[in-house]
Amino acid sequence: MNLSDNIIDIKGIGEKTAASYKKLGIDTVDELIHYYPRSYKTYTQPVTVSQTAEGDRVAVFCKIVTYVDTHKGRRYTISSLSAADSTGSIRMVWFNMPFIRNQFHKGDSFVFYGTIKYKGNMRVMEMPEYFTQFNYQKTMSTMQPIYPLKSGVTNNSITRSIRAVVDVIRAVPEYLPADVISEKKLMTEAEAIHEMHFPKDEESLKNAIRRIAFDEFLSFLIRIRKLREETVSEPNTHKLTKEAVLKKDAFIAGLPFELTGGQKAAVDDITSDMNSEYVMSRLIQGDVGSGKTIVAAIALLMNSLSGYQGALMVPTEVLAVQHYEDLSKLFKPYKLKVCLLTGSMTLKEKRAVYEELKSGECDIVVGTHAIIQDKTEYKSLGLVITDEQHRFGVKQRERLEQKGNFPHVLIMSATPIPRTLAIILYADMDISVIKELPSERKKIMNCVVGTDYRPSAYSFIKNQVKEGHQAYVICPMVEDNEITDAENVINYSDDLKEKLGDQVRVSYLHGKMKESEKNDILHRFINREIDVLVSTTVIEVGINNPNATVMMIENAERFGLAQLHQLRGRVGRGSAQSYCIFINVKKSRESEERLKVLEESNDGFFIASEDLKLRGPGDFFGIRQSGDMDFKVADIYNHADMLKLAQDISLDYGEDLQGKIIM
Repeated sequence: MNLSDNIIDIKGIGEKTAASYKKLGIDTVDELIHYYPRSYKTYTQPVTVSQTAEGDRVAVFCKIVTYVDTHKGRRYTISSLSAADSTGSIRMVWFNMPFIRNQFHKGDSFVFYGTIKYKGNMRVMEMPEYFTQFNYQKTMSTMQPIYPLKSGVTNNSITRSIRAVVDVIRAVPEYLPADVISEKKLMTEAEAIHEMHFPKDEESLKNAIRRIAFDEFLSFLIRIRKLREETVSEPNTHKLTKEAVLKKDAFIAGLPFELTGGQKAAVDDITSDMNSEYVMSRLIQGDVGSGKTIVAAIALLMNSLSGYQGALMVPTEVLAVQHYEDLSKLFKPYKLKVCLLTGSMTLKEKRAVYEELKSGECDIVVGTHAIIQDKTEYKSLGLVITDEQHRFGVKQRERLEQKGNFPHVLIMSATPIPRTLAIILYADMDISVIKELPSERKKIMNCVVGTDYRPSAYSFIKNQVKEGHQAYVICPMVEDNEITDAENVINYSDDLKEKLGDQVRVSYLHGKMKESEKNDILHRFINREIDVLVSTTVIEVGINNPNATVMMIENAERFGLAQLHQLRGRVGRGSAQSYCIFINVKKSRESEERLKVLEESNDGFFIASEDLKLRGPGDFFGIRQSGDMDFKVADIYNHADMLKLAQDISLDYGEDLQGKIIM
């Protein structure tokens, strides 16, 4: 069997399973073996009930002291029992698993494994795994991979499929020179892929992840260099007119606020680039709330007044609509036509925009990925702006750039990457940094608190709503064998409704919702029809609601500092004082030290640098950041050492490796 073979050739995979795998982006053996786990489960030595604290993921060996009670709840069938050891008791709860009543009998003893929660003064485990003492001892020596799944695919089915192609994994050719592998103490690619799926222990897994992270970084950097070579010396055919530059100055003078020094410098850089001999390729890196959007608007204005079309691509439909409405108002005096193009528009609406872009009637288009679809043609595309670069990746950027005759490219990113790493990651671009916040923005007030502060936090949110403001509550992330993210958000939302009362309108948002449902919820939140939005991290980017003044983050210790900073950036976007409450469930010294950085600073670049220091390079078992670039495994914070090594190798061996590495 070969890497290029279809997965249907693997023993045990039929047409139905192959169709389910296709939903995960797996068609070939190569795609299967590179479909990596999202996490790994390790089973720890059992502790006594009295040794457990809220937020701990632990095993307890207990005797069942009650019969199983099964009853219908509002949303689920709930089965529960009480178990105890000599030090205390604990309640076990399962949702929609009525067969549980046949598994347990009063007086039996089991090892229960799960996360400790408190309901009043009672310890509770929701959806715990359970083992006989003998089976748990065997399980303790294993590390179980947990894969990202979709309907029709189980963790066990992926593991079985990968076991069936172990010989193919062992035969994966090595593209790096042997002396590099030896000198840099890297695993071979074949060893790393095998360990990713079947790790011997934590140390082997850590080394495997370092190698895969290196491969992803190297592939990315080689592609970036190729992109740079193709565009860096491309003649500029979209120069600005003198009239456009003068009108830009008048536009800035007419704004109801003064641009910060960083904003002015970024505008100067863009103006200079767009009037230079070569095509612009620039990154505007600015902290959350630093005012990058108005810089983008100024660039679009100069471009359109010079006779060219502009495109602004953003990560969500809600943000696209917001930008469309804001730019339409800003550019109305200049008689520029701004169009909106999103995936949820009707075919008739899309066709109308396609025609206007093709004819040149549309000056500026704002949208999501819809603006890079094959059907989208431009008459004279002169400027492409992508907002939140890490949400798009290189391939989509390439597609957008190909829509015009080498248009200028401007990337807007709020990802707080330390400058040393940014220079490597954005090697194809010139970089402008906006450091200071606009003067009208007030600093967010932060507090890191324990679970006993929740009642006070709820009371504070209720008072903010009474004053006409809104709030976000980010739910704790769900681990395997707990209830799903969706159920977690819904349950939390129900509890919050009871605590806040009928006067506060609470709604929820999670990743499993249809796009139309998400958009509807976000629109209602922005239009102040919802007071408190309970959500997973899907609101990390792509929403701007200046009326929201409170961000409360449950289980804050489970997130990376840079991601927490991004979440915090959803508030503090208006003139009112805003607040961020970090609930630290697991009160370890390490989590308190990390979260203290956020409590004392609102500077994303400082926070990112501190995150690197606190966790150290290569610390996979630290907290994963979200969605950076195109990477499945690599993380710019956890694997900074591999990023720097990949840069060195790309400079020394880049041309030789270009045809060998998986691009």
